[in-house]
Amino acid sequence: MSENPTHISKEAILEIYRKPLLELVFEAATVHRQYNTGSEIQVSSLISIKTGGCSEDCGYCPQAARYSTGVDAHKLMSVEQVTDYANRAKEGGASRVCMGAAWREVRDNRDFDKVIEMVQAVNAMDLEVCCTLGMINEHQAQRLADAGLYAYNHNIDTSEENYGNIISTRNFDDRLNTIKNVRKANITVCSGGIIGMGETEEDRCGMLHTLVNLPVHPESVPINALVAVEGTPMEDQPPVPIWDMVRMIATTRILMPTTVVRLSAGRQQMSLEGQALCFLAGANSIFAGDKLLTTPNPEFDTDMEMFKIFGLTPRVPFKNKKMAEAEVPAS
Repeated sequence: MSENPTHISKEAILEIYRKPLLELVFEAATVHRQYNTGSEIQVSSLISIKTGGCSEDCGYCPQAARYSTGVDAHKLMSVEQVTDYANRAKEGGASRVCMGAAWREVRDNRDFDKVIEMVQAVNAMDLEVCCTLGMINEHQAQRLADAGLYAYNHNIDTSEENYGNIISTRNFDDRLNTIKNVRKANITVCSGGIIGMGETEEDRCGMLHTLVNLPVHPESVPINALVAVEGTPMEDQPPVPIWDMVRMIATTRILMPTTVVRLSAGRQQMSLEGQALCFLAGANSIFAGDKLLTTPNPEFDTDMEMFKIFGLTPRVPFKNKKMAEAEVPAS
């Protein structure tokens, strides 16, 4: 965990974000190499274990039941289907598998019992297991922790001020409460957001302001570029310029030096040169595999070829945990 020593103002974050681009990238690259292995990238794979039919109204999401996006609702996958996918992801170079369910919140029922089995099964494969299941309470977080869950993803999406423009079926504090419940169960936190939803620079930096001023920095911060999907309220949003992604990643890296910064949704639309700049600026994780829940994503083979071109290596699973254990002297 990266304890948060001081409060950082929104104005200070904006000042970083608005630096001349090359100066910003150089500063972020310097910080990144001071605290991390610059050539090492964590490869994660995302499985949609329950697709579509969500009751929420997130303006960016094709899985909301109220939008006509062509996404068919599917019931929860079987444990065997998940372990088969996880095994293929591991063979492709992934060290983390994230399981996503299109739920507003977790309910204590047979489906959640099955998710617990999935977590146990994938954890036994020496893979970091992450879940993103919507809102969870303390008891549910503890059940996931006891099953071996390594991380829980719950993005805050945007700034607190802009949140109501994106989602109306829950509020910003609901997001923060779930993160608190995850932290209480000693599960690592994965939380970031999306740019390209019509937000301002102040909103982007407001999102980072919330994350950087949590009692403990999230161990992982995904930075997503909106993939505009026909049928959602955001279908007409223009593509995110690569320079905006570079700025967000660089600013995140400077603010949270030891956090894993994830270059997440939107990579399918990025050139190799654009992705190279993102890695230079401090991104040290990607999602690999042909889909991110329901949106297109580069395949494992494509990403491994990119790694070869850039001289990057996949990060081993549980690296931080293993390093921490190695630092504890033998009794």
